[in-house]
Amino acid sequence: MPPLNRPLDGFDASANARALVAALSGGGDARITLDDASGLNKYLSAPYPRAVLAYSSSTVSDISADAFAHLLAAEGERAGQSYAARLEDVRGRIRAAYGIDEACDIVFAPSGTDLEYVALAVALGRGQAGIHNILLGADEIGSGCIHSAHGRFFANETALTEGVAPGEDVAGMGEITLVDVPVRCPDGEAHASAGIAAAMAEGIAAARASGKHSVVHCVHGSKTGLVLPQLGDLDALLAEFGDSATFVVDACQARITSAAIADYLARGVIVLMTGSKFVGAPPFNGWALVPRTLTTGAAPLPEGFARIFRRAEWPAGWPGAERLEDSANAALALRLEAALFEIERFQAIPMPRVEAMIASFEDGLRDHLLAPLGLARVTPGSGDEGDSPIEMRTLATLDLSGLAGLETFDAAQAAHKALALDGIRLGQPVKCVRVDGGWGGTMRVGLSMPQLTTWDALDPATRDAGIADDMARIATGLKAVAAKMAG
Repeated sequence: MPPLNRPLDGFDASANARALVAALSGGGDARITLDDASGLNKYLSAPYPRAVLAYSSSTVSDISADAFAHLLAAEGERAGQSYAARLEDVRGRIRAAYGIDEACDIVFAPSGTDLEYVALAVALGRGQAGIHNILLGADEIGSGCIHSAHGRFFANETALTEGVAPGEDVAGMGEITLVDVPVRCPDGEAHASAGIAAAMAEGIAAARASGKHSVVHCVHGSKTGLVLPQLGDLDALLAEFGDSATFVVDACQARITSAAIADYLARGVIVLMTGSKFVGAPPFNGWALVPRTLTTGAAPLPEGFARIFRRAEWPAGWPGAERLEDSANAALALRLEAALFEIERFQAIPMPRVEAMIASFEDGLRDHLLAPLGLARVTPGSGDEGDSPIEMRTLATLDLSGLAGLETFDAAQAAHKALALDGIRLGQPVKCVRVDGGWGGTMRVGLSMPQLTTWDALDPATRDAGIADDMARIATGLKAVAAKMAG
């Protein structure tokens, strides 16, 4: 296997540990294959604990040392357990962790991009003329979602097979049209919720008139922490269009509380989540929470799903699941186990303590990173950053456009890679700041569940000093790479 890149001091490099690393980097697509030279995947991360300064959860996370040790210990305990039994256990633990009752089905997928197929499967057959997919803010979600939202393959392979091609239709999906509702104005400012809802309503009405059923995407935690549309505007859409549309919330960042999940599920809205960003497990792993009111009477899964999913990844009894291969994706099961390990630890922390840690993060960010470099923080929406839900305050988007050398989006991308290879991993730049008609430089600083769990074990003074040191190191790194690129 590739050499380990910056392994954490004391990392167990035994044969079992290396076998676990190999397993965690399989069972997906080329995005998580480890490079032979660097030992890193496409996201410049790796499925083993690393000695890097990481605030990169908005893009991807490295596995924590605790989770890695847990997997090494847990695998022996699960020897002989079937794939179906393992996933059923994970279903129960997700329900317990987030307080979800049994009236919700859970579907697993190798990645957040694959979860789009679940929403389309729920809508299949509900419109005589096919499906109209109303995507929200394609630039603020995963890039491959444009293909999967069309009912097409998005890579040259799936977790099951090679020999597919991006843009190739998934057999049996039928006619799917697609429109993208932008979440930001041309100047980079976020649209108001009412305007987003109005555009959605127009699209649903037109689709209904042509005999199509709409799949309508909302977002709870975009790449920059947007939550759109607001719950009141979503309620109005649900009241107006009823059975004409299936609503799905992209919460793949997993910056979402149990209460927010309950709000969506109670309204009959599908919730998509992954465990590789805020949760802190290695990519790829994801799940869709599907209210059972939507699965009752669902159409059989399309034949093309046999090239994407395995049988146990769908709830028992889902029509058409019997045509899926009855095999196992052991790597997906491992990554889900790592995700649940982190979720269960984090969910046990009382919310007041979580809020205090987030406030400390914001103070350290302001005093030791933003102020020394003269940077501004891009607010998630049209209001003040203090108006954001608590879970969105775990993510900050930095406006680097005023920093010489990092003025442009392209420069910020180059700086992001340089920092990552030098041991400072931040969230990738995102296009949300305009400069002279182009996109300005940005970068994201995001917390993860493992970080918060670690901080919770510290006394406040030690925690705050550590945060200050981290932010100062990021500031020094940004200043150095900016100077190099400017000069």
